[in-house]
Amino acid sequence: MVTLKIKKFSGTEDLPLPQYMTEHAAGMDVYAAVTDPIVMKPGETKLIPTGMSIEVPVGYEAQIRPRSGLALKHSIGILNSPGTIDADYRGEVGIILTNFGDKDFTVNRGERVAQMIVAPVAKVVIEQVEEVSTTVRGAGGFGHTGGHEKLKPKG
Repeated sequence: MVTLKIKKFSGTEDLPLPQYMTEHAAGMDVYAAVTDPIVMKPGETKLIPTGMSIEVPVGYEAQIRPRSGLALKHSIGILNSPGTIDADYRGEVGIILTNFGDKDFTVNRGERVAQMIVAPVAKVVIEQVEEVSTTVRGAGGFGHTGGHEKLKPKG
């Protein structure tokens, strides 16, 4: 188990801490700490306060991801998904919500606006080389394996 220290700001006593909603959920729901409802017009992006700061353990990051229900039902997502909160950040956690839909969306106090996952981070040593190793894929990039065609049975 990893411990995530959370400081709630004054005036957010009515809001729950981030929490797992089911036994095997990967992400904890995060709540909006808006004082007044925020109306998001189609195409708008707003920074939604959470009323908390967190202390992510060294060697980990907190990832902020969209909630699938908001995405499916209201076309609400997170523009920089997943957003990363580094282990040395101590400011307020903010959620960068975007209304990708064609209708206004209202963010109310206490609404679950994102999910947060705490994950390990691998640090690497950079080594500059003249060439990288070859693979069957090589430089094949976006869509190079197809995907729109029907799969043909082998054999």
